[in-house]
Amino acid sequence: MKRGPPDRKAQAKRAALNALKRARRQADRAGVELSDWEGEFLGSVEERLKTYGRAFGDPEKGGAGEALSVRQHVKLKEIGAKAKGEKPAMARKGFRRKPKAEG
Repeated sequence: MKRGPPDRKAQAKRAALNALKRARRQADRAGVELSDWEGEFLGSVEERLKTYGRAFGDPEKGGAGEALSVRQHVKLKEIGAKAKGEKPAMARKGFRRKPKAEG
C-alpha cells in the first residue's frame, strides 16, 4: 500500500500543539507559577491552532508551512526556560563611551 506525501501543515500543527503541552506540563511539574499573561498566551495559541491550523494570520510573521510565528516561538521558548528554572539570557548593553586617554 502506497502512502501519499506527508501533510506538512498537519505536522507543523501537531508539533506546535505538543510544544505548548510540553511547556505547560514542565511548568506544572516544576511548580513554577506562570503569569496570567503566559497562561492566557498558551491557551489562546492552542485554541487558534486547533481552529485554524496556525496561530497567526499575517504571512510575513512566519513561514508558509509553520504553525507558530517567529515571536510565538520565542515566547514559547522563554516559557519553557522559565519552567526549567533557567535564567534568562543577559540583556544587551548599549554602546558605552571609551574612557579618555590621559595625556
